[in-house]
Amino acid sequence: MKKRSPVSEIMTKDVVTLNKSDSLEQAEALFKKHKIRHIPVVSGEEIIGMLSYTDLLRISFVDAVDDDDVNVDTVVYNMFTIEQVMAKNLINVSSSTTIKEAAELLAKKEFHALPVVDNKVLVGIVTTTDLINYLVSQF
Repeated sequence: MKKRSPVSEIMTKDVVTLNKSDSLEQAEALFKKHKIRHIPVVSGEEIIGMLSYTDLLRISFVDAVDDDDVNVDTVVYNMFTIEQVMAKNLINVSSSTTIKEAAELLAKKEFHALPVVDNKVLVGIVTTTDLINYLVSQF
């Protein structure tokens, strides 16, 4: 296992993003279409938040109560904006941060994705899945 490999070697570079003006319905569609669990929220090229699929599940817990009502998501999603639901005080890393440093951050914190930012521009995202896949590839 390489000791000083940068996170740029394992991060997702073609990042699916949202704007704060997008709807939660659009967010859910992107989560499902791309089979992902975290979407950075951007203003231009600058990251302003992170929305996780878990965030959506928290506000739409009502779905579990009434399986007959297919419109529950829409009603609940219309009550909130992406800006209200997203995480705002993000920790990010640069593309030169080592994989080990990123893994240590994710192990200590209660989130599962780190935006990768160089010069205030979102250049990628690294997730716990990326780290596990990297670890598996080493064996």
